[in-house]
Amino acid sequence: MENRKRIYLCLAHMSGNEMKYIKDAFDTNWVVPLGPNVNGFEEDLENFVGQNKEVVALSAGTAAVHLALIDCDVKAGDEVMVQTFTFCASSNPIKYLGAKPVFVDSEKETWNMDPQLLDKAISDRIEKTGKKPKAIIVVYLYGMPAKIDEIIQVANKYDIPLIEDAAEGLGSRYKGQVCGTFGKYGVLSFNGNKMITTSGGGALICPDETTKERIMFYATQAREAYPYYQHERIGYNYRMSNICAGIGRGQMSVLDEHVAHHKKVHQMYVDLLGKMDQVKVMSNPSSDFNSNYWLSTITLKGMNPDELRLALEREGIESRLLWKPLHLQPVFADSPAYLNGTSEQLFETGLCLPSGPMVTEDDVRYIAENIKKNICK
Repeated sequence: MENRKRIYLCLAHMSGNEMKYIKDAFDTNWVVPLGPNVNGFEEDLENFVGQNKEVVALSAGTAAVHLALIDCDVKAGDEVMVQTFTFCASSNPIKYLGAKPVFVDSEKETWNMDPQLLDKAISDRIEKTGKKPKAIIVVYLYGMPAKIDEIIQVANKYDIPLIEDAAEGLGSRYKGQVCGTFGKYGVLSFNGNKMITTSGGGALICPDETTKERIMFYATQAREAYPYYQHERIGYNYRMSNICAGIGRGQMSVLDEHVAHHKKVHQMYVDLLGKMDQVKVMSNPSSDFNSNYWLSTITLKGMNPDELRLALEREGIESRLLWKPLHLQPVFADSPAYLNGTSEQLFETGLCLPSGPMVTEDDVRYIAENIKKNICK
């Protein structure tokens, strides 16, 4: 390997504006899980997502999923429909509440929840258990919008609230509308490798101010309106820190720039690898879909993706296998799953490629060159 810097999958990139907000927090002693930066970050996000939505800034995207489920009245023994092809943070909060995840496989065009299979799965759960699932969690995998119109039709058919896990989808749009604003709730994540970072954190997009206040109540230890600490319900310490929110405010100034960069990197992969029979670059299925391409992904024909991952690693290139479907995870072995083979096939054939704001055009050419070299040898 020549003397090159290591190419990471998706490193955080600082705009230079973050320190101004962090310094303000220190100078004014707002080093707490509330404050002007938290309020300002929520306003920035509300302006970005539009649709008259309200936003609560939280300690993690997982916390946002948890609070959304609580507000959907999910309790022990209930069932929640959730995409199987995703990270465990989409489903772990279901277990926090003593409820049961019911996994639904993906369709091949977006790699997200299959609406027809979802419909069949809900019908079957009602027949088997005598009650409806309490919520549906759809995920925007690697930033790709789901077939959200069709999923909403299914949710409305059974009158089940929809939670959009847009942790990987900040800046993605479906038919021009920002992902995370279609369902009752939208989940965002700002950990270190997402489209923007707060070092660690997330947010919940809420339908109105009343709901926001209810979510805020549970995110701040469910303290009742007394002159002393009165607790009648269990709450959580989920509010975002004012320091982290300061990072987020600075990051919002480069969000559009980051999205544009990820899209440019993806287009380079398409241009450099798109003509190879053995490689398929995942792309928007139609003009209705506008992915942020948080991570560019490929599927391979005739080569084990882990062999390619190891070959790239030897050249200083970080890549990652696609998410292992949750129905295959030992921790969820006893959960019902409605499958069509799509997620397992993708897991066996797919790879994520470096895509972050620190990835240069020269890096992409070097990555593509090494992919070609290893596939064609």
